[in-house]
Amino acid sequence: MSLDLENLVAIDTHVHVEIDDHGHTALPQPFLDASAKYFKAGERTPTIDQIAEKYRERRIAAVIFTVDAEKALGHGRISNEEVAAGAARHPDVLIPFGSIDPAKGADGVAELERLVADHGVRGLKFHPSLQEFAPNDGTAYPLFEALAARGLPAIFHTGQTGIGAGMPGGGGIKLRFSDPMLLDDVAADFPELTIIMAHPSVPWQSEAISVATHKPNVAIDLSGWSPKYFPQELVRAINGPLRSKVLFGSDYPVIDPDRWLADFDKLEIKPEVKPKVLKENAIRVLRLP
Repeated sequence: MSLDLENLVAIDTHVHVEIDDHGHTALPQPFLDASAKYFKAGERTPTIDQIAEKYRERRIAAVIFTVDAEKALGHGRISNEEVAAGAARHPDVLIPFGSIDPAKGADGVAELERLVADHGVRGLKFHPSLQEFAPNDGTAYPLFEALAARGLPAIFHTGQTGIGAGMPGGGGIKLRFSDPMLLDDVAADFPELTIIMAHPSVPWQSEAISVATHKPNVAIDLSGWSPKYFPQELVRAINGPLRSKVLFGSDYPVIDPDRWLADFDKLEIKPEVKPKVLKENAIRVLRLP
């Protein structure tokens, strides 16, 4: 069984695996607690199987991943192999992405090659603020080269983050690493690399729109915010120049896809644009078969 793209209602391009099959969490508990408080989401750590069941009931596919921040947080990650194995159990609804800390250098590139060849991983997720690197500083360039050579996309957290929000010093997390202008350099240096800037990029929303408008290889996913809070300039861009470059993403489990879709339905989005956002753009950007 595989993705039945024709019969899917939507593709959620941004879903986090927060706990593995052995009860190990993706982040230290204080960070999970702070994130739940920030998003008013309560404590929700669904397993991969529970994610699949939820999305299957709604006829929505989901891109799933964890975040590798072992170096910065001193907390063991959920293994990419386990994420991929979970997706392999549910290939009709789950699309596996990996996450590799750029600090792992050549070992990280070798891991990416294994994940793609042996586990069907279809891209990587980066969180520059959490992983403590600037996307344009060269640290991750070997990974970018490997992704570009294989035609696989990279998702980057951009803008404000709920991780560390309200903790002393924001948990030590520095927002400046997630300025979308840093990705403009990457998009120019790697024109064959598909870059997905995650979230409305507040406080750099205008910058994100400019980068996505200027660089053909850059798209935006709309996760992490309820659509009712989208800045008006983003809504105008969705209806206009970025209509083929924006993707539905929820950020589940901190934002439920049902809530996101209900709020999106209330936005003044042109009828011909909605199917692009919900599914058609993702099929093209993710190069789904």
